[in-house]
Parts: sequence; C-alpha cells; structure tokens
Amino acid sequence: MNLLDIVSSGRIVDFMILFVVIEVIVLTVYWRRTGQGIAFVPLLVNIGAGGSLMLALGATLKGFAPEIIALCLISSLVFHVSDLIIRWKR
Repeated sequence: MNLLDIVSSGRIVDFMILFVVIEVIVLTVYWRRTGQGIAFVPLLVNIGAGGSLMLALGATLKGFAPEIIALCLISSLVFHVSDLIIRWKR
C-alpha cells in the first residue's frame, strides 16, 4: 500500500487518531505525575475540536453520508466553543 492509497482511502486519519490517543495518554500521565502541563478537561476539549475535524475528513474520504460529516463538524464547533469558554475564564 503506497501513500496515495493510504490518504485516498482515509486510513491516514486512522493513523492520525491513533497518534492523538497516544498523545492524550502521555500528556495526561505527565500532568497527573508532575502537576504541570495541560489539565485533563481542557486537554480533551482542545483535542476534541481537532479530533472531530479529523473524523470529518476521514468520513469524507471514506464516502460516509453527509449527515455523519455534518455531525463531526458540529461536534468540532461544540468542542471549539467549549475550549474558548474555558480559556476565556482564565
């Protein structure tokens, strides 16, 4: 399987999501052990916005129904607004 196949099939998004999950685990463990870094909820909200966009891309590349893509994009908006609210309060 070459790079074009990985991208056009949407498998690239699966790999990206895997790396994001690893990132969340590592950052959460670091935060819990040291008390430094990004707290769990703000991290999830921030990652949720980008993750939802990645899911929308994957759904598009895989030919999912427009409603699924729209749901992913709306989810990204909700996460984004939540992230702004959390940051605004600081």
